[in-house]
Amino acid sequence: MTDQSAVSNTQLHRGELLQVLHRRQGIFVVPNPWDAGSARLLANLGFEALATTSAGLAFSLAKADGLAAVTREETLANARTIVGATELPVTADLENGYGDAPEACAETIRLAADAGLVGGSIEDATGNPADPIYPLEMAVERVNAAVAAARSLAFPFTLTARAENLIHGRPDLNDTIRRLEAFAAAGADVLYAPGLATREEIAAVVRAVAPKPVNVVMGLSKGYFTLDELGELGVRRVSLGASLARAAYSAFLRAAEEIHDKGSFTFAQDIVPYAVFNGIFKR
Repeated sequence: MTDQSAVSNTQLHRGELLQVLHRRQGIFVVPNPWDAGSARLLANLGFEALATTSAGLAFSLAKADGLAAVTREETLANARTIVGATELPVTADLENGYGDAPEACAETIRLAADAGLVGGSIEDATGNPADPIYPLEMAVERVNAAVAAARSLAFPFTLTARAENLIHGRPDLNDTIRRLEAFAAAGADVLYAPGLATREEIAAVVRAVAPKPVNVVMGLSKGYFTLDELGELGVRRVSLGASLARAAYSAFLRAAEEIHDKGSFTFAQDIVPYAVFNGIFKR
C-alpha cells in the first residue's frame, strides 16, 4: 500500500481541485468514462472532472451490473487506467465498498487512494436482489467507516454517500431522505440518490442535506432536466452513470445490426473521421 504521508503533489492537487469544484458557486458535470479512451475524449472536450461507472465497466467486461459480478480488483485496475489517461481529478463508483462490513468500506477507500483516485462513492445497496438495501443503522456505520478512512489520507478525498432505494424497487422518498440526512451527519461530502424523477423530489433532497452538495444523475429512464434547470433547484453536481457507455454501445449495436441484417454500411457516413480520433489520442 502506498505511503499516504508521501502522497504525490499531483494527487494532492487533484484532490484539492475536486473539492473546489464542489464548493464553488454553480453546477458542474462529472461525466462517466468507462476506459482510458473515453476519459481522454471527455477531457479533450473541457470537462473538469471525471467519475467512473460500474455499469460501463461491467458491460465492457461482458458482465451484468449491480450483481457483484465485477470485483474490487477489476474496478480499481480500471480506475488506474482512467486516472492515468488525463490530468483531471477522478472519483469512482465503488459500489457497496465490496463487502458488508464497515471495515470493507474503509479498506476500499484506502485502496482507491492507492489507485490515484481522489474521490469515491459508497452505496447502501447490498448487491443481493432478495434483500437489496442495508438497514439504516448498518448503512450509517458503513459510511462512518468510509469517512474515517477518507479523512486519514494525506490529501482531500471527496466521499459520496448514495441512497439506492429508488432504483431498487423501494420508491420511499421519505426513507431515502432520512438516509441521506444520516449520511450527511456521518460526514459524507456529497449526497446522491439515483432515481429522483421530479423537480419536487430533487428540491426536497437538496433542502434536506443543505449546505452539503447533491449529485443528480441524468440519462436514466425518467427525470429529464437541463443543466440550468438542475442548477436552479440547487443541484451542485450532475453525473451520467452508464449513459455515455450505453450511447456508445447503442451506436455500435445499430451499426453492427445494419451490417448483419441489411448488408449495408450507411452508418459509416456520419461517424467521426479516423484522423480526428487519432489526433486526440496522439497528444
